[in-house]
Amino acid sequence: MHKVMGAFYSGGLIFSCRRCSACCRFDPGVVLLSEDDERALCRHLALEPDKFEQVYCRWIPQDGVEQLSLKEKSNYDCIFWKDGCTVYEARPLSCRTYPFWRSMLVSREVWEAASAYCPGVRSGERHSGARIEECLSNEDAQVMVVRNRGRL
Repeated sequence: MHKVMGAFYSGGLIFSCRRCSACCRFDPGVVLLSEDDERALCRHLALEPDKFEQVYCRWIPQDGVEQLSLKEKSNYDCIFWKDGCTVYEARPLSCRTYPFWRSMLVSREVWEAASAYCPGVRSGERHSGARIEECLSNEDAQVMVVRNRGRL
């Protein structure tokens, strides 16, 4: 777990989602799913996990196992993007906590560079260092959906 004290974001960061969908579209990406994410999406879509995985997911090799990820459309849009998020109420934790991801919080320079493609970065509401730390802790606490590579 990160410690807020001394982190460049300890005094907070400014971000407000502009609902531009840039984080959901146009570029390849991986949205790994936790067990909680999968349950929420299955409930929202009224699907059993096997059917949900078959229609909406792919397996990504990672550290000797495979992790469940949402599929992308051929243009790299999220499988659930159509004039906006079609599963917004049940969207995965990584979508709910964007842009407070470890990869975006490596340094102030990385954070500020994100404003080139995300108009919400450095605009709007200030999120405290404690709130950002909470996002990171929630990420750490997730139990991800995995399978052994041998089960292909």
